Amino acid sequence: MTLLTLASDLGGWTHDLNPIIFTVFGLSVRWYGLSYLAGIFVGYLLLRRLARRNLVLIPAHRAEDFVLIMAFGIIIGGRLGYCLFYEPDLLWTFDSSFPFWGVLMIARGGMASHGGMIGVILAAWRISRGFRTNDGSIEGRTSFRHVADVVAALAPFGLFFGRLANFVNGELLGKIVALPGHPAPWWAVRYPQELLTGHAPELSLDQTMRLTHLIDANRLPGEDDAAAVERMIARIQHGAPNLKAQLEPLLAARHPSQLYQAAAEGLILGLVLWWIWRKPRTPGVIGCWFLIIYGVLRVVTEVWRLPDDNLAVQRIAGLSRGQWLSVVMVLAGAAILFRIRKLGGEKVGGWMTPRPAQAVSD
Repeated sequence: MTLLTLASDLGGWTHDLNPIIFTVFGLSVRWYGLSYLAGIFVGYLLLRRLARRNLVLIPAHRAEDFVLIMAFGIIIGGRLGYCLFYEPDLLWTFDSSFPFWGVLMIARGGMASHGGMIGVILAAWRISRGFRTNDGSIEGRTSFRHVADVVAALAPFGLFFGRLANFVNGELLGKIVALPGHPAPWWAVRYPQELLTGHAPELSLDQTMRLTHLIDANRLPGEDDAAAVERMIARIQHGAPNLKAQLEPLLAARHPSQLYQAAAEGLILGLVLWWIWRKPRTPGVIGCWFLIIYGVLRVVTEVWRLPDDNLAVQRIAGLSRGQWLSVVMVLAGAAILFRIRKLGGEKVGGWMTPRPAQAVSD
């Protein structure tokens, strides 16, 4: 894997990061999977520290159970969410080869953050019911709203790592800032992966001929265009500077929207939520602010991101599918926050004002 390198004459960066870290016995370890592990691990460390300081009502020795249940919710919800919201055909796609079911074919589409949040909500409900001990009793039962607050405070770390993995994968492309062959700003990125999507811009006759010649020169006998391009991208990711230099003028320069969303959903969202949580809050307040702030930031950052190319209708009333789902999140968060403030209740948490933990019920 090489670093992002400056395009020789046109400006911008050319994406040549390898999504695979290493391969052992035919099994590839990818940055995408590592990003999930990193988010879960950081969440575990923070949860255990908060629990030991009596800032949350989750027993410290149950932190492992907490993150395990949450991991299942994130993965199952994220994958099912993608299938339901973006590519429902996968739900009834079956194949004779492993993994047999379209939902399990994670190379097709990946995960959806909105679906992951639904999975997180269900996991939070399960955690709020408590944990069974060896003698059959239940410990750690607490308010669902409090668990949702804890999850909301930890979530930005996972979102940050996930968006970085999207960038490494060269997926969820941003909008074009310079067409192929045109000068681009220094911060723009040229993604070879655009050739495999429906978002590649139309090329001139000369550019089309050059691209066709380049693909033909790298094609194996009997190989179609898509397979040849995939292999070309793999060669670039493993270090093929001459091939990359030939392909650069045929690629559009784009907004690095994955990095925008990493900064928004990870850094900005996390800083704002933890600032709000510096004082004890009524259970549910942090979770509601997560819905509101995440939704607003997602609507804003999607301005520079392209909708999924597999969607038959990519925009409704000018907004993408992700933006509409985010609008729903904002409205839901605001409505629930209004209700919680009307109900009131004992305040808990507040990382700047530790105090003995007390049980809280819904």
